[in-house]
Amino acid sequence: MTQTIVIKVGGNAINELDANFFNQLRQWREAGKQILIVHGGGPIITEWSKKLHLSVKKINGIRVTDQAVLAVTKAVLLGLIQPQLLSKLSANNLLAIGLNASDQHLLVGETLNQSLYGEVGKITQVNLPLLRQLLQKQIVVLAPLAQTKTGDWLNVNADLAAAEIASQLNATKLVLMTDVPGVMTKGQVMSHLNWPKAQQLLGKRIIKTGMAPKIKAAFQALNKGVAQALITDDLAHAGTTLTTVATD
Repeated sequence: MTQTIVIKVGGNAINELDANFFNQLRQWREAGKQILIVHGGGPIITEWSKKLHLSVKKINGIRVTDQAVLAVTKAVLLGLIQPQLLSKLSANNLLAIGLNASDQHLLVGETLNQSLYGEVGKITQVNLPLLRQLLQKQIVVLAPLAQTKTGDWLNVNADLAAAEIASQLNATKLVLMTDVPGVMTKGQVMSHLNWPKAQQLLGKRIIKTGMAPKIKAAFQALNKGVAQALITDDLAHAGTTLTTVATD
């Protein structure tokens, strides 16, 4: 059975990708593993929103997105971030293709809570035949955007998008890359984190706002059948491995 690895790369992390990252991708591809990358772009979306004097607001870690912010989000993700990442993959001799929600109804979604978040959604349907066909030949790079069944665009949290896509693909591994080496407590990386402990840390606000969506996305993927979920800043190191049950 072919193994599929879904990697989410945050907007900050893209600029920090080094030779080790691309070497690991190459090793996985040479071993016959399929790779899908979901890329974020939050810091640059914020930067451009401020330049255009648009509202920059987050609720529960989710960007409030009106039509103007949605237009900036699409422009940044599809016009800046995705080409940058594809260029880096090409420079490292890795065959890759960039796609978005409008490619053959690739990512279908519905609004999350329009009165609260605006044009923000969650992915409900993935064009799996298209993805599986493309993943056989190259790395697939996706922006965290979806379209409703009527064609309206939606902004989707990149961690949650990666988790849902990984779930629908029955991925063997979900890697949420960030700018820290894993889930941190008292200045140390937690090698393992189970859901009861995560709930405790979230409740005490020991896990901060930026990490909370990643934690929730990872457990969402595990609960939907993804075999393994990691939070790290380096593909060569596991960082924090998340499990649904308590571990010793």
